[in-house]
Amino acid sequence: MTRRELRDSIVRIIYREAFFPAQGMDEQTEDYIRELREEPELILPSMKEEPSEEDVVYIREKVEAVLSRLKELDRLLEESSREWKINRIGKMELAIMRVAAYEIRYDDDIPDRVAINEAIELSKLYCDEKAGAFINGILNNLMEQKNEGADGAENE
Repeated sequence: MTRRELRDSIVRIIYREAFFPAQGMDEQTEDYIRELREEPELILPSMKEEPSEEDVVYIREKVEAVLSRLKELDRLLEESSREWKINRIGKMELAIMRVAAYEIRYDDDIPDRVAINEAIELSKLYCDEKAGAFINGILNNLMEQKNEGADGAENE
């Protein structure tokens, strides 16, 4: 799977969190992976073959990592949105931003700008045309806060 397909899968699973209790998310993750293995081109049209075991492990680990920090990610997103409460943000936009916020804060393998650009690209697939600018603004604020914090820590 490509990085974009992996991220898309992770966002799709995180999106399910809005509809299922936290204790049901392991089952939701496994359901998605089963569906992806059985009919990859139906789940992600760009895929032509089933995911590798390495891809499946990556998806599981990233979903678990995002879900384990959901409250913190939501707090960071709310602070970065300045005037928007989390419960007012569309569910798909929120899922996309949660994954990107996790990547910005905790995944050193993914440059911040890549996380933001990929979030914008996913919003073009799943959200209305205004979502990209909204997501870009919040994630840029989050990245700036992170960078200001790092600068402050270095100057102490």
